[in-house]
Amino acid sequence: MISRTAVSRAGQAALRRQSCALAQSRGFASAVSGSASFELTEVSGVNVVAKDAQGPTTKLAIVAKAGTRYQPAPGLTAGLEEFAFKNTMKRSALRITRETELLGGELTSYHTREAVVIEANFLREHLPYFTELLSEVVAETKFTDYELAESIKPVLHIKQARYSANPLAVALDAAHSVAFHNGLGEALYPSTTTPLGKYLSDRSIANYAGAAYARSNYALVADGATQVALTKWVDQFFKKAPAAPTSSLNTAASKYYGGQQRIESTAGNAIVIAFPTAGLNAPDAAIEVLTALLGGESNIKWTPGFTLLSKTSAGIHGAQVVARNLAYSDAGLLTFQVTGQTAGAVRAAAAAAIETLKSVATGTLSKEDLAKAVAKAKYDALVAHELSSASITAAGSAVVHGLKVFQPTEISTAYAGVSAEKLKSLAKKMVDGKASVAVVGDLHTLPYAEDLGLTV
Repeated sequence: MISRTAVSRAGQAALRRQSCALAQSRGFASAVSGSASFELTEVSGVNVVAKDAQGPTTKLAIVAKAGTRYQPAPGLTAGLEEFAFKNTMKRSALRITRETELLGGELTSYHTREAVVIEANFLREHLPYFTELLSEVVAETKFTDYELAESIKPVLHIKQARYSANPLAVALDAAHSVAFHNGLGEALYPSTTTPLGKYLSDRSIANYAGAAYARSNYALVADGATQVALTKWVDQFFKKAPAAPTSSLNTAASKYYGGQQRIESTAGNAIVIAFPTAGLNAPDAAIEVLTALLGGESNIKWTPGFTLLSKTSAGIHGAQVVARNLAYSDAGLLTFQVTGQTAGAVRAAAAAAIETLKSVATGTLSKEDLAKAVAKAKYDALVAHELSSASITAAGSAVVHGLKVFQPTEISTAYAGVSAEKLKSLAKKMVDGKASVAVVGDLHTLPYAEDLGLTV
């Protein structure tokens, strides 16, 4: 028989454990909330953006306003990305590789339509070394003809072929092309038919670097470092970087046109349907909530999910439709990305997706679905800006485009005013406006924009 005293002691012990756990969780939450926002300062003419969760690792990146929308000729952005961590005035590519491996670090580079990102991930105590290394990349890279011929062009040809064999990637590029023509309409990678030799040389890439890597054109972004530490090393290492650009970028403002493009392909079938939305310079939480409502993918295993497009796709065998809002500095596209096993399935899914959007424009949205969509949009926004390459790119791009850096504390306020009527009005504007449609695959079966009831 168990005594009351034993039960009491057990209860008290449980309460103590619960109290300790609660205190620890509160402390952890406090630490996270206190370090979740990027802070901006300027050091030696360089925009430095940092946040510090006081973890053991650091992510440090140069985010330059040099994405494909700014390149004066095809392939220059991709070429600039590939030259990262090659030979510099101080270190050979082999030395960079060996030193990074000895320190347990990781180096990578990539680009978007608006940015080239040069990124290093490493143990926190090695901040001085990697800050110096990034300064060498932007100020002292040797743009040599032999490296371009032997190391870079072969890689670009492989990436071109892989990209061209992906029907959804081709459709996304085509949708941007008809939507914006130049600028944001430039392909992420030049097609396999683009003569790289005509546009790409060590000199053309070096000239582009002269504009891309001017101190006024990039931000140094850190996740896992203090502003004090960064200030010390940036002030020491970045003085060699050019202050002003030596050549000009294509900085024309984005203009939306709309239209359609059809591309025959045996690699597969895909359709991208895009509608113009506000850019990051005019943020609209309603767009994100509408995207979350449309969705297309479930967050919970074994269920289709609450989103409207996931229910649509569930009724069409062999096809999937996903809604994505692609937001850029001065423009955006809400896209329906349709893929499938057969052209017939893709056609049916695209038609059903447009009917779904029309149902939002003319129907009544339940309070429960609205609440779910708002919660999902909040979650997606916060996850995208946690410790990840996406958060680094977003913070750096915001700074170099003169926009406000994302602040997690403002999320609740931003989404509080989103109503069912706002979503209905936004959907109706899209249905009645000019769409951008890109169709890739079996053109005999796949629909025209007019077949889907769209105006282009």
